[in-house]
Amino acid sequence: MSAIQICGGKSLCGEIRIQGSKNAVLPMMAASLLHRGVTVIENVPIIQDVSCMMGILEYIGCKCMMKEHTLRIDSTGEVSWEIPECRVRQMRSSVILLGALLGREGRAVTAYPGGCSIGSRPIDFHIQALKKLGAGILENGSRIEAYTKRLSGAEIWLPFPSVGATENALLGAVKAKGRTVIQGASMEPEILALCHFLKGMGAVITGEGTGRLIIDGVEELQDSHFTAPGDRIVAGTYLIAAMAAKGNIKVSGIVPKELSSVTALLEESGAEIGKGQDFISLSMDTRPKAVCAFTGPYPAFPTDLQSPFLALMSGAEGTSRIEENVFEGRYETAGELQKMGADIKIEGKTAFIKGRKSLYGAIVEAADLRGGAALVTAALGADGVTRIERCFHIERGYEDICRDLRAAGADIGWTDS
Repeated sequence: MSAIQICGGKSLCGEIRIQGSKNAVLPMMAASLLHRGVTVIENVPIIQDVSCMMGILEYIGCKCMMKEHTLRIDSTGEVSWEIPECRVRQMRSSVILLGALLGREGRAVTAYPGGCSIGSRPIDFHIQALKKLGAGILENGSRIEAYTKRLSGAEIWLPFPSVGATENALLGAVKAKGRTVIQGASMEPEILALCHFLKGMGAVITGEGTGRLIIDGVEELQDSHFTAPGDRIVAGTYLIAAMAAKGNIKVSGIVPKELSSVTALLEESGAEIGKGQDFISLSMDTRPKAVCAFTGPYPAFPTDLQSPFLALMSGAEGTSRIEENVFEGRYETAGELQKMGADIKIEGKTAFIKGRKSLYGAIVEAADLRGGAALVTAALGADGVTRIERCFHIERGYEDICRDLRAAGADIGWTDS
């Protein structure tokens, strides 16, 4: 098993072209099941989660071909509606196959999903939404069986703007009979991208980008070709990393307004930010200032960047506070940062961070995807050498974090564990 080794203290300088969005591509891959034909997606990131979803689609009968960053999915043939638990357990996003299989086959058998250990993340909202559309759902231990003759349009109220529940409701509603209205829908940019993708397949959707989605079911969809947006979380990670290491970087291939809450906080902490049509630049030559951050559904500060920001604030001037309002398990990385000298105190959903002038290198472990990225961030600004183990978590969402940061001047690379 490989580890990442980083010698801190090297400033970052240069441009990083951002990979395609993991959180946008995975639901698009699931949505390809709704059409008995060919779907082509460009700008697909070459990461473990995409490989895992390809494996599931191939297992149930689709033909997938990845060439560079273009993915072709042929779901013309017969498709199995049962996904074995061993495959579902590999990643959280597999749960969105429930809505897609119900929309196509009228049946789905799967298990509770796996993925990172960042909290309980129950799928109650997913199941309630699909039941509203007319699905019968039986839960037996870890096994979930869903069935319907045909889904029917309904009014769905989500008590929390869950991204996954919104995705499952959308996928179930696209070919349902009649009109579906999703109230309290997630407004994350990835939901907007999924709506645009589905409309390219022939779905009838209005209200995209708002908390109220209206879907008029159609009988059939069509072959489609779509280019996925850049990954705003990867872009945010690299901007935060550049603040920790100091320097000047530019991240391109993104939609800057999707990171408005992030750049506002980074400016408050001392960074100089510039924006163009598809890029954000950051300049930082001093120690960051301590600030307060509150995670929440879009357009609030994203929970996926809370861990890297926790790492940044560990080296800030003053005492900062971070309130996690989405996933209660996001603070697991705090213990690893403490091995590097971070002064972090957790009280419920709030972290209090007393910034140190400098962290120091240590041997640490990535507990989850974003926690791994946080350790990279901390190591870039730390004194000495840091070794990050269990890096398979990082590979789930970052194509090659070492390649990207090394191109900007970081002393970082893979090493045998």
